[in-house]
Amino acid sequence: MNRPLRLRLDRAALVANWRWLQATAGTAAGAAVKADGYGLGAREVTAALAQAGCRDFLVSTWDEAERLGDLRAGASLSVLHGVCRDDLNEALRSRARPVLCSLEQVSRWRGAAGRRPCDVMIDTGMNRLGVRPEESPLLEGLVIDTLMSHLACADEDHPLNAIQLERFRAVAAAVPAKRASLANSAGICLGRDYAFDLVRPGLALYGGVPRAEAKGHIRQVAHLEAQVIQRRVAKSGESVGYGATFVAERDTQIAVLNIGYADGYWRGFAGGGSATFEGARLPLVGRVSMDLIAVDCSAAPQVREGDWVGIDFDLPAAAAASGMSQYELLTGLGGRFERC
Repeated sequence: MNRPLRLRLDRAALVANWRWLQATAGTAAGAAVKADGYGLGAREVTAALAQAGCRDFLVSTWDEAERLGDLRAGASLSVLHGVCRDDLNEALRSRARPVLCSLEQVSRWRGAAGRRPCDVMIDTGMNRLGVRPEESPLLEGLVIDTLMSHLACADEDHPLNAIQLERFRAVAAAVPAKRASLANSAGICLGRDYAFDLVRPGLALYGGVPRAEAKGHIRQVAHLEAQVIQRRVAKSGESVGYGATFVAERDTQIAVLNIGYADGYWRGFAGGGSATFEGARLPLVGRVSMDLIAVDCSAAPQVREGDWVGIDFDLPAAAAASGMSQYELLTGLGGRFERC
């Protein structure tokens, strides 16, 4: 069955991004593959990175861990949401480690798993998940593989970055653990003081640019294509799409493409989105519909029904065009794409 949408994962670019992030950090780099590999396919992403030498992977839930399946020998998997009451049996069956993020979870794991290794999240200032620094003495007796924290403002030059770094250093010096890990993609760009023993990139692996320091080093990973459903002419004075927001100033060649906001191509792209066919830029005209967009194909008179058109989706540029964050653009890509 033909799917009129394609999402191509550029595995070479993915691996190149991981290698740059690891070299920049100067320490081991894992990979956040939660949310189905940020929408690009966790199994495919994990396989490509494992082959390149990545050994540490992170998901959010035990369901995601199960869906990911078996990893290569020597690789490890951490579940960031820890082990809640309803997760315990599944966690005990799994080879993955929970990232314990509350004293309730610490008690639950200690009572059920004994000396089985775990990871622990320390809340150094985000007030999201994590054990507070003053509670860290209650971690005594756990076999901790990776002691973690998470930066709240690493994509900005914010004073909280340095505060979190010092808080984490203090806890890491006091709590026995095999490794310490603080930096995400943006944190890697803050410098090697933030790297510790393991960095945990997510966004930058997939083509996102978290800070200016990464610009020019991170390659596009997600490439979208949509099929042309119809070629038509919008005559001078006629409008295109809902709300009649675009009115043709002259007879305009239009291609209608099989993609819309149900696929994660958001309404915010109206006025700024574009596609490409054989090197020609085709600007979006009118609003984005649930399943369709229209582009001005005057620059590509050869385009026909059934042709594949590239959707311009370089993440920093797409975020600027749509007003959406790079994270939302990636993880919002829908299930109608043929992933290849």
